[in-house]
Amino acid sequence: MSAYVVFFKESTHDQSEVDAYLEHVGKSFERHDAKILAAYGEQQVLEGTAPEGVVVIEFPTAAAARAWYDSPEYQAAAEHRFRGAIFRVVLVEGA
Repeated sequence: MSAYVVFFKESTHDQSEVDAYLEHVGKSFERHDAKILAAYGEQQVLEGTAPEGVVVIEFPTAAAARAWYDSPEYQAAAEHRFRGAIFRVVLVEGA
């Protein structure tokens, strides 16, 4: 069953760290079966407060998504994300 990792960027406090994250995160996908479905596209907010940005990544399974998220390559990139912005990140299984 497909699974999705959804990032909601709530606020940025250090753009240079976010830029460093974006420079490094691509390498984290090299050994993982992932498909980026949406990345900071135009939003139409239907309810609630709009985040600064949304990213949706598809994986073949929840285990594959966790393997990517927990990988040393992603965690090294994520350190920049943690220093640069506030995000909510959700792993959700498909129907």
